[in-house]
Amino acid sequence: MPRMIFVNLPVTDLKRATAFYEAVGAVRNPQFSDDTASCMVFSETIFAMLLTHDKFRQFTPKPIADAKTSNQVLLCLSANSRDEVDDIVGKAEAAGGIADPSPKDEYSFMYGRSFEDPDGHMWGVNWMDLAAAPTQPAMANA
Repeated sequence: MPRMIFVNLPVTDLKRATAFYEAVGAVRNPQFSDDTASCMVFSETIFAMLLTHDKFRQFTPKPIADAKTSNQVLLCLSANSRDEVDDIVGKAEAAGGIADPSPKDEYSFMYGRSFEDPDGHMWGVNWMDLAAAPTQPAMANA
């Protein structure tokens, strides 16, 4: 069985957050959702768990950071084409997110954009032509 990743995100309005992630292509799994959480499925192995602040606090003694003013993690999804990158970011903006809060990545082998959800969580969306990617680490000569 492949490893799965569950990204747990605190949200201030669960219904709004669920609608936002559905708009960018995730599907809500009702089996793992209730009035405190929505399990949003991006693929067979990638899930975003949207949790109310009360639910999120059950898993950590640390205060919940305000994602609109601080950042602890940058999340990134792959796309199958440059057009899909633009499509996902466009859907995020149409659903109430902020398009391109970070600079675009524009290389001959890679194209990336970003969006911020209504709670301030930042997501990158990248397409990459692995066959054309540089063989050296850290794209210094890209």
